[in-house]
Amino acid sequence: MGSNNLLKDVVMRGQSRKKKAKILQIDNPNKIVESCYVGIGGIDQWITIRGEDYNNPILLFVHGGPGSTYSIFTPLLRSWEKIFTVVQWDQRGAGKTFRKNGKEASGSITFERLTQDGIEVTEYLCKRVGQPKVILIGSSVGSLIGLKMAKQRPDLFWAYVSTDQNAPDLNGRLYILTLDALKKASVSKGVKLVEKMGSIPSEWTRTDYQKRNRFLIKAIRGVPNMITDLILPSLVTSPEHNVNDIFDYFIGLSFSIDHLYKELVPFDFNNIGRSFDLPFFIFQGDTDIITPTELAKDYFDEISAPNKEFVPIKNAGHLACFAQPNQFLDEITERVLPLIIT
Repeated sequence: MGSNNLLKDVVMRGQSRKKKAKILQIDNPNKIVESCYVGIGGIDQWITIRGEDYNNPILLFVHGGPGSTYSIFTPLLRSWEKIFTVVQWDQRGAGKTFRKNGKEASGSITFERLTQDGIEVTEYLCKRVGQPKVILIGSSVGSLIGLKMAKQRPDLFWAYVSTDQNAPDLNGRLYILTLDALKKASVSKGVKLVEKMGSIPSEWTRTDYQKRNRFLIKAIRGVPNMITDLILPSLVTSPEHNVNDIFDYFIGLSFSIDHLYKELVPFDFNNIGRSFDLPFFIFQGDTDIITPTELAKDYFDEISAPNKEFVPIKNAGHLACFAQPNQFLDEITERVLPLIIT
């Protein structure tokens, strides 16, 4: 895994893109395959809708990052499109939405602004596809946006599935878990940095926070690495992203964190509350050290919902749904699909 495969992908980029484009072809007469800009929140935002049967339930992804669009992972989810209509949305300030609007037209980006955009995207999908609700999947930083969407408009969602869950840090455990992961992987520079940063996230600088994350990514062992095995190979070989899109992907990442950092690190979970009026699931990589699995489970235990389940995704760290897409699909099909009322 890692750098050798990535180098091969770069060298064989044209061929890899053609192969993936062929994989993405859908020939079913009831298919829905759309990629376009839609007016959301006063600007044009990029949405892709893909599925083999127009009548299948809708899955809406809320991507993480902030600014890390998941439309690059579409080929990894091709098997999902047999059962669901899968929707990827490039959020305000990210990906093709950022490329279309630039910095000035994107406006001020806050978690509440992204939440309202997400609700508007959901309403658009229900009207466009002719279904009353969708299944909402929030990943990583998107798990926070998803929480807010699920809390504010539970009537729009059959269920909320959170993955790579950002969770409240109780009693400084994030600090301890981070140090343990870095020490176990012998990332000595990362250990020194985290010790310098301390255990109070609100006191971290943005620069140190991003350095900390890079050290944690280096510490990933035994499961697909979110950068070298998932994001970079998918971005480089995506048939729907050209070279300019790749550049804008990274510019959008920086732009989005500029806007959201002050809200992100001390995120106010208490403002959302722990009670939800819809089925609530957390599907978490069993060895996630970026958003630690132990903290996600502690948060889950505090949640009240009509139906709730915590499901470990085996042999997965961060970005569990792309590290193990087959198991993730099986869990959604078994646990969430039966909740849909036809």
